[in-house]
Amino acid sequence: MAKKMLSILALTIVVALASVGCGGGGGSPCPSTLTILSITEGDVFVMKAGTNDWVEAEVEMELEVGDTVKTGDGSGAEITFFDGSTLELEAGTQIEILSLNVVCETGVTTITLLQTLGTTISRVTKLLDPASSYKVETPSGAATVRGSVMVVTVGEDGTTWITNLEGDIWAIAQGVELQVPQGQQCIILPGQPPQQLMVAAGVYHTVGLKSDGNVAAVGDYMYGQCDVGGWTGIVRIGAGDQHTLGVKADGTVVAVGRSDFGQCDVGGWTDIIQVAAGWIHTVGVRSDGTVVAVGDNSYGQCNVGGWTDFVKIAAGEYHTVGLKSDGTVVAVGDNSYGQCDVSGWTNIIQVAAFMYNTVGLKSDGTVIAVGDNAFGQCNVSGWTNIIQVATGFHTVGVKSDGTVVAAGYNPYGQCDVGGWTDITQVAAGLYHTVGLKTDGTLVAVGDNSYGQCNVSGWDLFVKYAPMVAAGDFHTVGVKSDGTVVAVGMNDNGQCNVDGWTDITHVAAGYYHTAGVKVDGTAVAVGWNGYGQCDVSGWTDVTQVAAGYYHTVGVKADGTVVAVGPEGGEADFGQCNVGGWTGITQVAAGAYHTVGLKADGTVVAVGWNGDGQCDVTGWTNIIQVAAGNYHTVGVKSDGTVVAAGLNESGQCNVDDWTGIVQVAAGNYHTVGVKSDGTAIAIGSDTLGQCNVGEWTGIIQAAAGEQHTVGLKADGTVVAAGDNAYEQCKVGSWDLN
Repeated sequence: MAKKMLSILALTIVVALASVGCGGGGGSPCPSTLTILSITEGDVFVMKAGTNDWVEAEVEMELEVGDTVKTGDGSGAEITFFDGSTLELEAGTQIEILSLNVVCETGVTTITLLQTLGTTISRVTKLLDPASSYKVETPSGAATVRGSVMVVTVGEDGTTWITNLEGDIWAIAQGVELQVPQGQQCIILPGQPPQQLMVAAGVYHTVGLKSDGNVAAVGDYMYGQCDVGGWTGIVRIGAGDQHTLGVKADGTVVAVGRSDFGQCDVGGWTDIIQVAAGWIHTVGVRSDGTVVAVGDNSYGQCNVGGWTDFVKIAAGEYHTVGLKSDGTVVAVGDNSYGQCDVSGWTNIIQVAAFMYNTVGLKSDGTVIAVGDNAFGQCNVSGWTNIIQVATGFHTVGVKSDGTVVAAGYNPYGQCDVGGWTDITQVAAGLYHTVGLKTDGTLVAVGDNSYGQCNVSGWDLFVKYAPMVAAGDFHTVGVKSDGTVVAVGMNDNGQCNVDGWTDITHVAAGYYHTAGVKVDGTAVAVGWNGYGQCDVSGWTDVTQVAAGYYHTVGVKADGTVVAVGPEGGEADFGQCNVGGWTGITQVAAGAYHTVGLKADGTVVAVGWNGDGQCDVTGWTNIIQVAAGNYHTVGVKSDGTVVAAGLNESGQCNVDDWTGIVQVAAGNYHTVGVKSDGTAIAIGSDTLGQCNVGEWTGIIQAAAGEQHTVGLKADGTVVAAGDNAYEQCKVGSWDLN
């Protein structure tokens, strides 16, 4: 089945590989990069490199760089790479092999794929050499992965879903870096930063994590377990009998609900990456693999103080289960039903626990279970192609094709999930089941006596991510509802954005403002002396940038459009972007334009009198920014590079580390660090670099002599020139 191939806007998933040694002395040959189609089912086709013809695939067919593989409806395939890693292609999937390489001297391996449509499951050999990499590029953003099992799904518009089944994933897009915990999913829209969604189920309540870090809950309110309306900056949730947990981006934990056994006493916890809630106890995994627990310990379920090297935990009524990084499992607590008999389990990538049973998902997609089986909740031995499990008095599994299976107690219809499709995650309460769909909506079946299934109106995916932009003398903000606010100089109408709706991205130039709508069209207001606001005919745009007198837009296919000067003294070639391809992000300086390519390299056109376009040697870049006469880039390792005018020291960024996003003003540069703090260098004549005390920052923007910072809670801070009230953002709440 032919599918239209989408150009790269660039999601890169990097999974650490095993180093393949070249042997000792004596002239041992370089390892082979032999890669084959190991399994084909149904309609599977290959387009060999340099051809335009699809040929029917065969088992054991050798694949080379440049080959493209696609699967038809109801079909599937598996590729086995030279290092033992495998890639499973679900129906309706298309991938191209971009690189297969072994460095003989070091054994460092590189596998790079382009996935343009469908769903793949990567099972990658374990890291031995950190220089080795496995990459899956898609049309949406960038993610670095250090783990071995992941699911990547790409929609027809390039929207990408990444599910972390094992290991750690950091998703990067639009200068925002987001860690995706094991067992959780990230969504990246073209031109948008990565966002997480999650659902959890308590005994009689349901909790949903929205992509903006806010939380919703319905169901039993007896102990206040649904009082999560004020939570912000949450990256992970958990639900127990009558309490609810939230992990914040900084690794601290919040809790509400019943706490008579101290199960909500988590205020002092730090560096937490995942939590689990039992009946009346709470467990957390730290980033260093150790485990903490509070609450009832009558069965020893909190005796986890000596645990190390853990990546995930689950909690039943009176027992706790931990998954170690090597795929083995341990358990403590009540074992009256054998629910702790997990010592022989291996190759596990996820665990679930409830009441008196424990379930484990294996790396091959099969499931095992121990404990109480009075209702058949442990009858899962025949399940295959499972990517996530949840359990109560019933057990539920999500299959790689988005369908769901269930076994166990069903008097309330909690197992009636046979018609569910497009599911990415499930949660199981005592007598109800909740499913999260790829579009961010939810479905639920089962007991609804407390309203725990009233989730039909939920949409956890926030389509309009808050952001800020800074022009020379004005500031613009996108709110979570897609509307826009602006303050500052408005003599050319550059702040006349009150009627804008459905905006996903904005840029602010010298005297104009541009925006991208959710349908891919563009709008602009302000001075139009050089046609820089003539964007009404643009389509399929994902991001815009604004310079002095020009506007640039990235299209979904990776090409770029621009409007502005055509001849005359203001035309320095800054709009000569018609031949650019594979672009994921653009930035605009006063008279130059910069483009970030999917492979991490950078291109630039326009005025280069100060060397601001000298970016041809840059590599591994994840975001770019352009000041008036300088250019800045963030590398995947958190360091920063810069080129161009440096008379105020705005390019002195060589020692910066831990940076996730940069902004460039007239003569200053600003960086957002992974811990939410900010750093700035360059001209500080009006205090535009006074950002040292800022915290909780997720994005920064820089104007001529002012700096703006967006905080995780949606509020905005500013420093520097306020002559036109461009820093008057203290009342903004973009969430």
